[in-house]
Amino acid sequence: MKNTNDHDHIRCISELLPTRDTLELLSGKWKILIIMALAVKGPSRFMEMVRDIGNITPKMLSKELRDLEQNELVTRTVLPTIPVTVEYALTDYGRTLRPVIVAMRDWGVTHRARMTGKAGPKLRRKAA
Repeated sequence: MKNTNDHDHIRCISELLPTRDTLELLSGKWKILIIMALAVKGPSRFMEMVRDIGNITPKMLSKELRDLEQNELVTRTVLPTIPVTVEYALTDYGRTLRPVIVAMRDWGVTHRARMTGKAGPKLRRKAA
């Protein structure tokens, strides 16, 4: 017979697992910024994203976009142009992250103000 501690442990693990999955999916320095850039600007070409995000190498952007595409958050469309151009966009599923990212950004503004003693910028609701 399992005791209460075993049930609490199992419940804790089952509650933490989805959070762990989310953190693993969005972990790293760039993925959330890539998602935000696509959410704010809309579909973008690769080099536009390199410029918009800033400080990301093309190699890293390519790696992160591949991962986001495999997880069905981003689509990659090859446009019929000469030379060939590729455009990236958020999927409908990728857009479901909007409230999560907005909440993170809002918390970050509050936290930064708390730590620096300075009020943050006015938040626009359209971002992310």
